[in-house]
Amino acid sequence: MSTDTQGAGRLGFEAGQVVQEFGWGDDVDDALRADIEKIIGSELEDEDFGDVTDGVILWWREDDGDLTDALVDVLTVLDDGGIIWIFTPKPGRDGEVGHSDIQEAATTAGLQTTSTFAIAEDWSATRLAYRGRGK
Repeated sequence: MSTDTQGAGRLGFEAGQVVQEFGWGDDVDDALRADIEKIIGSELEDEDFGDVTDGVILWWREDDGDLTDALVDVLTVLDDGGIIWIFTPKPGRDGEVGHSDIQEAATTAGLQTTSTFAIAEDWSATRLAYRGRGK
């Protein structure tokens, strides 16, 4: 049923990239985290990492606070063109976040949602990109 690194492979991370993780909790999918670490070849950086990153994953649940504020904070550590993924509980799971809520927060933070898919048993992944920015 699980596709292991195939799921993580869909995220677009590459070997040698620095990926910072926000919103870690006991409920995160450890297999997905391990698969991302296999792809990048190192451990995920925690919220206290003080340098610029190539990508960010943000675990987010309904009761985690203000998503717009979290996205603005994430943008301060991200290199130009960096990858942003928000992982939210799938519909029907505790803490689920509506897609419209993600879109609204992303738009307010100057981002847009580009794709959403199931990434793990209990989690969906939504990619965020800079709004209105050409190549």
